[in-house]
Amino acid sequence: MNRTYTDNPEHDYGPTRTQQRRDALATLAFAIQLSELPPSKLARAELPEDVLREIDNLRRITSHVARKRQLGFLAKVMRRYDDEAFETVKALLGENRDQQRKETAAMHRQEALREKLLNSDDALQELIDQHPNVDRQHLRSLIRQARIERDGNKPPRAYREIFQLLKQLSADTDSE
Repeated sequence: MNRTYTDNPEHDYGPTRTQQRRDALATLAFAIQLSELPPSKLARAELPEDVLREIDNLRRITSHVARKRQLGFLAKVMRRYDDEAFETVKALLGENRDQQRKETAAMHRQEALREKLLNSDDALQELIDQHPNVDRQHLRSLIRQARIERDGNKPPRAYREIFQLLKQLSADTDSE
């Protein structure tokens, strides 16, 4: 029987080439995320000095090919460190993603409410019940104007104003 070197279950051969490649590509993607962070967040990140230096070098490069090469080198420098060296940055990025998701979800809710306001008078009454201090007359005139703009194929000025008003109402509710 012909046995290969992987048939011995007691021997640890380490990660496969495929796994090593996946890890290297994940590190490269992480390096790209780091390079796109604003300097204020990078300052809070507690990164090793040589990684910060390479990110700085990368930001100065404008040529596409040279930038790609420098990104690869940054990833190589990052692979010298354990995952613990980048935990704070990963937490910072995860927190940032969660915040972006929340903001996007809030924006989608406001857009859906705006559409309901334009299509139904009942939605207006619900909004007034939820926010009794809203300027009813102004809101009604904006809705009426947005309907005219939509039907007349005009620029959506009032449509945008309704969104800004809903955004402000949402911010006021969150701050209370």
